[in-house]
Amino acid sequence: MPRPVLRHALFGLINFALTAPGIYLWIGLPLVMRQHGWSGAEIGVFQLAGLPAVFKLFLALPVQHWQPRRRPHVRWAWLTGGCYLVSLLALAALNIDSGKAALFVFTLSASLFATWADIPVNALAIQLFPPTERPLAGSIRSAVTFAGAIVGGGVMLLVEQALGWSAPFFLLAGFLVLALALLGFVDEGDAVPAPERVSPFAGWRSFFRETDARTWGMLLIAYYPPVAVAWIYLKPLLLDHGFAAGEVAWIAGIGGSVLGALTSLAAGFLPRQRLAAALPWSAAVNALAVALLAVAAAQGSSLWLLAATALLAIAMGVASALAFALMMEFARSGRHAADYGLQSSIFTFGRVVAAALAGWLLDRYGHPGMLGMFAALALLVCLLIGVRPRFGFVHVANRQCTSSSIS
Repeated sequence: MPRPVLRHALFGLINFALTAPGIYLWIGLPLVMRQHGWSGAEIGVFQLAGLPAVFKLFLALPVQHWQPRRRPHVRWAWLTGGCYLVSLLALAALNIDSGKAALFVFTLSASLFATWADIPVNALAIQLFPPTERPLAGSIRSAVTFAGAIVGGGVMLLVEQALGWSAPFFLLAGFLVLALALLGFVDEGDAVPAPERVSPFAGWRSFFRETDARTWGMLLIAYYPPVAVAWIYLKPLLLDHGFAAGEVAWIAGIGGSVLGALTSLAAGFLPRQRLAAALPWSAAVNALAVALLAVAAAQGSSLWLLAATALLAIAMGVASALAFALMMEFARSGRHAADYGLQSSIFTFGRVVAAALAGWLLDRYGHPGMLGMFAALALLVCLLIGVRPRFGFVHVANRQCTSSSIS
């Protein structure tokens, strides 16, 4: 098998195992919570356990600057991934009736170490993949997120319904052990020093002095949250409209995720120079998908809900693939971890705040009102992108990644 294929397959498997537990926590568990009488506001507050991902820019600093001489990113991934594993096992020891505070604390711990482990893994991917492979790498990163959603947001729900609270956490912990073991096959080599040791604030300021980096930062905040929020609250929406829990798991958790994964992979075959040009079209599909789901929620038609779910999955697949690919493009040589952490923090900040706000809007205005407001936000983003149709991303073509190999 060609070496690039091995690279993509290996990092796809690692990212899948790191992602699936988090998706079960953020997308799967809201269904279980709703079944046990949690309100929309309580589910929204629970989403705040994902706040450590907002501070990824700070968590990236020790990964960037405190590096062992050999295999620095791999060693950081093993350390943080091991703590992630312990957090999942602690959650397995609890249950839905253990108390909301205890669940929140251990979910917060899992979120912290999942966020931290993501940094060295993806910094290593940026280091290993040459520029021509980055669009496909971004699409595979997005596709395995959907694959994680099939397991974390679908299969694990069926496992929980059949075997109880602890079973999904033990299975997901097993996937994580596999991921940590697979990292042993990555031949990273010696640490690559940053071109210049600068203060964190100076490094962040220099990032935003790059061409179009400020515009890209604004898009990271607002481009993805409308479809992300709709996806998070899709399962409670289907449940509230009379679908059984098992049907919801199959429709949204498995069917929607398969469609999103296939769409992500298709987006990966876009030419590298067309990534930015695809953003306006993706933003338009985002607005249409969320608006259609709002209409379907108001009408209550099962057929419209299924159609809206399919379109939302397509929108999510394209949006996440473009976001991951462009984040790789904007990560500067020698500052892979720091620049990835900064962009990911901006990206996550918009999603987490929007998810918490959506819970309050859901209790106050219902599903149609909440989704209608986020459809309006998606349309606004689409219009703002249209004001500046050309983005100067061509400058990233000359950036070079430090090459390494996979044994």
